[in-house]
Amino acid sequence: MSTASSAQAYHNNLVGPVMRAGDLAQAVIEAAKVDNPGKEVFVDDKRAYIRIHTEHEMILRQATIEEELGRPFRMNDLEVDLSSFAGQIESRDDSVRFYFAKKL
Repeated sequence: MSTASSAQAYHNNLVGPVMRAGDLAQAVIEAAKVDNPGKEVFVDDKRAYIRIHTEHEMILRQATIEEELGRPFRMNDLEVDLSSFAGQIESRDDSVRFYFAKKL
């Protein structure tokens, strides 16, 4: 890997979901901001889908998504609108974590 490629790879340590556009995606955007304080949340809206990401790690909590949606929500329902994701994923009953195990 060249020095330029290494530098570029360092800046590509973005993780997070790629979701179908809609109410849930909008709630996840807001939840990402709440659940990841001090991190910049990047949103790339492609109309049909929305890429939501932060650097190195993103945590999404069920309670925060429920609050943003204004209704009950089960974390496994996230999979219905989750078309892809960047990084690795760790799912729990009440949260999901997108992360990289190693940083460049």
